[in-house]
Amino acid sequence: MKKTHITHDSLLLILLVAATFFFTSSSATSRTTDSNKKPLVPCKKLDLYFHDVLYDGHNAANATSSIVASPVGGSGTRTALSPSFHFGDVIVFDDPVTLDKNIHSKPVGRAQGSYIFDAKSTYSVWLGFAFVLNSTDYKGCITFAGAEPVTLKTRDVPVVGGTGDFFMHRGIATTSDEVVDGHLCVRVQIRFYECY
Repeated sequence: MKKTHITHDSLLLILLVAATFFFTSSSATSRTTDSNKKPLVPCKKLDLYFHDVLYDGHNAANATSSIVASPVGGSGTRTALSPSFHFGDVIVFDDPVTLDKNIHSKPVGRAQGSYIFDAKSTYSVWLGFAFVLNSTDYKGCITFAGAEPVTLKTRDVPVVGGTGDFFMHRGIATTSDEVVDGHLCVRVQIRFYECY
């Protein structure tokens, strides 16, 4: 049987690799768990509102969103959400974006995209949409994508990118909603942590 011989150089190399791995992984862990670290400071902030009026079969002139798919056994009418947590309903929207809660305020852009009710045991949606802004202050798109548990008072949705004044921006959008004058008004507090 042949004996394995480890040289001094080989042992030193193995220890160096192990130490590098240990210190790299421990420093990565400390970045996420260190309670003494200062919180991140946003590089840009925006507070906007979008106004959603769901088509109900009678409000075509004012509707800004519509049910485009509903599960078998759901409402089937495409003018009412399915029972049982609206599971399977797909809604597309093209909502005005304003600087305040008033749906009649001058729009600074449009919120365009879709949301899917994706849970069978609670109200939850998966969102994919963009703010298409075209005002004197901002021009470009802000793209949002992710899950939103709608039963919470405030929710965080990832900001995954942008164009124009928001080129490659990323961050978090905290949303909250309320019914204002018969429509859903969603406040979106955007905090960018990566700005280019």
